[in-house]
Amino acid sequence: MSEEVFSVDDDERLTLRVHAQAGAGRSEVVGRYGDALKVRVAAPPERGRANEAIAALLAVAFGVAPTKVELVQGASSRQKAFRIADVDAATARAVVDRLLSSPPGRHPAGRRG
Repeated sequence: MSEEVFSVDDDERLTLRVHAQAGAGRSEVVGRYGDALKVRVAAPPERGRANEAIAALLAVAFGVAPTKVELVQGASSRQKAFRIADVDAATARAVVDRLLSSPPGRHPAGRRG
């Protein structure tokens, strides 16, 4: 892959770029969108419900508590950034590779919704 969908800063904090599609038929990670992970969620884009659904989906995918996933950019945009605590770069790469290589709906993050 030419561009990573995540970055890790000097303090070992993971930031994941997400391209969001709210109001979808089901919640799932569907692949890549440029330098972001494309995520569909069933929740509508109202009152932060889609952002909460994306955060919950990412928590499942990365195996962390929902409180460890924080929206840090793009609250009202399709282009978002989430900070995920307690995930190192090697684990992030393994999870992202698994998500991108699995067909939609075939990995743990794709079964929520």
